[in-house]
Amino acid sequence: MIMKIKDNHLRDYLRVLMRRRYVVITFFILVLAAAIIMTFTAKPLYMANVKLIIEKNESSHLGNSRPYYFPYDPEFYETQYQIIKSVSVGRKVVRMLSLDSTYDDYMKGKPSGPNDAVSGDVQNNEGQERVEMLARSVSNSIVVNPIKDSRMVVISYYSPSPELAAMISNSVAQAYMDEILDMRMSISRHAVDWLTRKAEEEREKLEDSERALQEYKRKYDIVTLENRIAMVPEKLSEVANKIAVSETKRKEIEVLYEKVRNKRDDPRSIENIPAIANDAIVKQLREKVLSAEQNITELSKKYGPKHPAMIKAKEELEGLIRNKDREVVRAIESIRSEYELAREGEDNLRALAAKTKEDTLDLNEKFIQYSVLKREVETNKQLFDSILKKIKELDIAEDVKTVNVWVVEKATVPDAPAKPRKARNIFLSIMLGLLGGVGLAFFVEYLDNTVKSTEDIEERIDAPALGMVTLYKGEDKAIEKVILEDPHSVFAEGYRGIRTSMLLSRADKPPRNVLITSVSPQEGKTVTSVNLATTMAQSELSVLLIDGDLRRPRIHEIFGFDNDKGLSTYLAGAEGSGDIRKGHVENLSIITSGPIPPNPNELLNSSRLGMFIDDISSRFDMILWDSAPILTVTDSLILSKVLDGTVLVTRAGKTTHEELVRGLKSMDDIGSRLLGIIVNGFDIDKNEYGSRYYKNYYAYGGHSRS
Repeated sequence: MIMKIKDNHLRDYLRVLMRRRYVVITFFILVLAAAIIMTFTAKPLYMANVKLIIEKNESSHLGNSRPYYFPYDPEFYETQYQIIKSVSVGRKVVRMLSLDSTYDDYMKGKPSGPNDAVSGDVQNNEGQERVEMLARSVSNSIVVNPIKDSRMVVISYYSPSPELAAMISNSVAQAYMDEILDMRMSISRHAVDWLTRKAEEEREKLEDSERALQEYKRKYDIVTLENRIAMVPEKLSEVANKIAVSETKRKEIEVLYEKVRNKRDDPRSIENIPAIANDAIVKQLREKVLSAEQNITELSKKYGPKHPAMIKAKEELEGLIRNKDREVVRAIESIRSEYELAREGEDNLRALAAKTKEDTLDLNEKFIQYSVLKREVETNKQLFDSILKKIKELDIAEDVKTVNVWVVEKATVPDAPAKPRKARNIFLSIMLGLLGGVGLAFFVEYLDNTVKSTEDIEERIDAPALGMVTLYKGEDKAIEKVILEDPHSVFAEGYRGIRTSMLLSRADKPPRNVLITSVSPQEGKTVTSVNLATTMAQSELSVLLIDGDLRRPRIHEIFGFDNDKGLSTYLAGAEGSGDIRKGHVENLSIITSGPIPPNPNELLNSSRLGMFIDDISSRFDMILWDSAPILTVTDSLILSKVLDGTVLVTRAGKTTHEELVRGLKSMDDIGSRLLGIIVNGFDIDKNEYGSRYYKNYYAYGGHSRS
């Protein structure tokens, strides 16, 4: 037996909702009731809005009226929002409106107005604590909502008093602007005070250094010396430039000279050096040599080597080559001479530079102290000027805002409360209750892996279902006698349907020896055995009910028999057929379990079980065996192997699919013949998993016979 893979359809979801409708309804009612209670008991809150424009002022060009546009800065705006909701802004609002004196009046609906209240500047500790408490309350109630794709911000405030909501909203905007100015002014004032003290110190240092410099200049006649020293760097720079040019030229000529000197013995190779090859005379002679060679080539096509024209052409070629070689030698000598001149010029310049440096060192020895004093004066003056400039900039910046704020719309006294929004809350609670209830229903359904009905078994497990027995709710009748005392009830009708299914479970003939068992204890197998036996006996079949549960027998208690003899005594070796007794209806016989043996498995595995079955099979039309649960002990598995078929009893809402599959697999492993599964304890009023057919059928059967 295996679990089937089931395709979910819309009707399956509807069945889940119908079956879990009480979960949905309960959750819906709880959510709706909670929302209604909270909505109608909540104190009305009024909301007032003030609309601002906040821009970042980054222009540093004073006097320039041209507008500047900057990209959106999320960090800047988030900072401004936090400032608006800060306790310092709330504290300004409290003091601005004197809320420490008037807040309670507004809460009682008797506003006195800020002008009629006592000043909010409280000196005692108790008053300060109240101001802080109100400031935190105000800051916590401020709501800042930026308007998308704009620099506009809406500041909202909720309060039970509409007048107070409007007053605080407008005051928050003013307090925010004041807070920005206070922050800027505080920073500027601190910086200016520090820079002023620093400027006084630097001014004294500058005056001292200037006096020392003036005394030194007077003592050493620095004016004449300074003019001479001023000329030395220019002369040194000029000489250094000439040395650099001369050295570069000398190195270039030296490289060329080394090349031609190394190839002096190979005039033809020297000709390829660019400096030689580009010589005008050499270049002209090379062209003539080339022309003469081409002439000889053309004449050789017409004349032989001894022809006068050929001899004359060769002589001219040799003369040109000699002239070219002489010019190459001349060019080499020219390069050598140029190299010697460049080297001598460089040496002369270096000597001049050395003498100039010596003069410079002599002057510098006299000018060192002057330079030190002058440098100190210049440094002190620069530092002093820088501090003065910074002080002036800060003085100007005190009048320049870093944040531009404009009030676009002031808050007005609201006419109606903003919270609670009754219609919206009720609508949301209805939606939340429905969606949450549906979700909870499916979650409970997901957690519930128990057998629900015969349809559930047929859809999910590869096993036949014989029928369902409804949950018996009567307390005035014993459940084992309902069929006799109330034969037209839905409960009795279920067993009659199962009886028909069992008799038709075989195509050739109905099974004779049938085992009635369950997967686990407390699933109703014994009650099912008794009621099925009673129902079959009423159909004029001779029925024998055997209590095969040798561990916890109950049939003798149901029928009021003693249990000193029965199946266990026969299997243990006693004579007879287990002491057959008459039941409470005609055609029904009973064999009790007998005394509980210490070894039920060994008795059921004995050869006397087969003899017993053969003995009674010929005497009754139908023999029902009640036995222990198959997952608890192996007694039922032993019986199911030797009997004609097995009926497995499950309990709706208790037996899990995993337990049922395990039980079916254990039967399948030993080759047991399963006739079908009975779903016991099906609550027809609460469970909608089965089709509407079951209700209509059972209800029709009950009413038709009443």
